[in-house]
This record gives sequence, structure tokens and C-alpha cells, in this order.
Amino acid sequence: MELDILDAIQKIRTPFGDFIMPLITRLGDMGLFWIALAVLLIIFPKTRRTGMVVGVALVLDVILCNALLKPLVARVRPYDVNLTVQLLISRPIDYSFPSGHSAASFAAASAMLFAGSKRLGWAAVVLAAIIAFSRLYLYVHYPTDVLGGILLGIICGFVASKIVTILVNKLEKRKSA
Repeated sequence: MELDILDAIQKIRTPFGDFIMPLITRLGDMGLFWIALAVLLIIFPKTRRTGMVVGVALVLDVILCNALLKPLVARVRPYDVNLTVQLLISRPIDYSFPSGHSAASFAAASAMLFAGSKRLGWAAVVLAAIIAFSRLYLYVHYPTDVLGGILLGIICGFVASKIVTILVNKLEKRKSA
């Protein structure tokens, strides 16, 4: 059934989509866009806490997604099952579940929301959703890979917000003592 969904997406491909989706998916490559955003947010005092939450969420994500779940589940990618699909990007070399692009994107976006940056957070959610869809469009992930990545990312964002809150509270206690 998952291949049927991916095949249906292939039927609605357009020249514009074939041009733009590889560019969109590159925003999620190695989480670099989200890492750069976290660093930028940390630089400014007004957004420093949000940047710290995003940074912690991304660290949690890379540990859980790339170091733990991908090798543990070891799911082959859809293009290795359906060999007739012509990829628009280079073949990813790691496993399929969960989608790292989706996980990192939703870890950063949900971290912003949990940190209280609603406007920036919702804009990031929209971008994260487009990046997640690009992984389906490009036939490099199954729908459940993307859903798993989204869920993992949201969990990482939530846990990161709790970790940063605890650390900030401890630091403030020390300063006032």
C-alpha cells in the first residue's frame, strides 16, 4: 500500500516539482538549515532560549534517529524495492526509517513552538511539512518513514523544551542564591 501512495505521487509529478523538490529537500540535508537557524537564534538575546531548545532538539534527534532507530530498524528504501523509479537526487546511503529530514525538520519546528516562538514556529512547521513531502515526492521514503520522522521530531522538540527549562531554572536558582 505504501508503494501505491508513492506511485500515485509519481503520477502527479510536474517539471516545476521536479525542479523545486530537490532544492527543498536539500534544506533538510544533515539538518544544516536547522542547525544554522539554531545558531542564529542563539546569537540574539531575545531568541536565545528558543535557539537552545532547537539545538537540544536536534541533538536528541540525531541520537535517536540516526544513531539508534535507523540502524535498529534497517528498513530498505522504496527505490530499492521499485527499481523502475528514476531518482531526481543522489541515492541516500542510510536506511529509510525514520525519515531523518522529517525528524530534524519537525524537531526544530516543534522546538520553536514549545519554546513559545509561535510565529516563527508555525512558519517552520510549514517548511518542515514541505520538506517531509519532498521525501515522498523524491521516492526516497515510505509514508510511514515520514510519519515516524514527524512523530520523533515532535517528541524531540517537546523533550528539549523540558530539558532547557530545567537547566535554565537551575541556573537562575544558582544566580539568586
